[in-house]
Amino acid sequence: MPLDTASSAVYIQNTGPGFNSAPGRTPTSVTVHPVALFSILDHYLRRTDAQDRVIGTLLGSRSDNGEVEVRSAFAVLHSETEEQVAVDMEYHRTMYELHHKVNPKEVIVGWYSTGSNLNTYSALIQNFYSQETAPHQAVHLAVNTGVEGGGQAGVKAFVGSAVGVVPKPENCVFVPIPCELRFNESERSGLDLLATTASAPNSSIPHPIADLEVLERSLKSVSEMLDRVLSYVQSVLAGEVKGDAAVGRYLMDTLGSTTEDLEKGGFNSALQDTLMVSYLASLVRSQAEVSARLALVTAS
Repeated sequence: MPLDTASSAVYIQNTGPGFNSAPGRTPTSVTVHPVALFSILDHYLRRTDAQDRVIGTLLGSRSDNGEVEVRSAFAVLHSETEEQVAVDMEYHRTMYELHHKVNPKEVIVGWYSTGSNLNTYSALIQNFYSQETAPHQAVHLAVNTGVEGGGQAGVKAFVGSAVGVVPKPENCVFVPIPCELRFNESERSGLDLLATTASAPNSSIPHPIADLEVLERSLKSVSEMLDRVLSYVQSVLAGEVKGDAAVGRYLMDTLGSTTEDLEKGGFNSALQDTLMVSYLASLVRSQAEVSARLALVTAS
């Protein structure tokens, strides 16, 4: 969305104050959650034809060892011309206050942009966010959608480093840092559903998936993973494959030395709960249909 002359944007120009060098610990790595990535991609799809790229704010947490975890993001209005770049600072702070009320533990950790072009304006925006995240350094997340320029889609993370005898906002070098995408177990079902939708012929699902169908797919996935583990263990025992001690310890910690806990009925109780909910839903649906037909008979 273009910014008009009456907006509350802050205009960042090359004649600004000196570069803000945050004394906080330099981020060593960045972890991005799917929710933040989907928000960035949705912002990119909703851009106007006049926008070459979109920017926004990254929210998350920091650890004492320098790891940054990006959990969510929101779009920020901005406009770029040959002379200047404008960022709607009031909108940015209002959105952050709203997010902070919902998730008080999430703080501003940096900003994102689409595309792989890092220019002088990127350095100016980096300086602006460094002031927002002070005394910590701001992280820049460059999301290449792979749509323009024939580039490969991917995500890269950078931190800004001032250069020159007299540091200036536009004199900034972006230093890459390790970046990885990570999702929690609670997010796996949603990602699996999106992957199923993407592989569908019409890229859409006309009706919600039933609980039993979701359970069936989960059981099939678990069965396939167990088959792979069993095949690997049999190959190691037969001497066909050299065993990995790390994999063995992981299997021992995961499965345990006995299956007594699994045989106690924890899985069976969860399965019975799911079947009971499905049965009650079918019973309510049947009663609703009977009531509707009785009403029609009475009316006639």
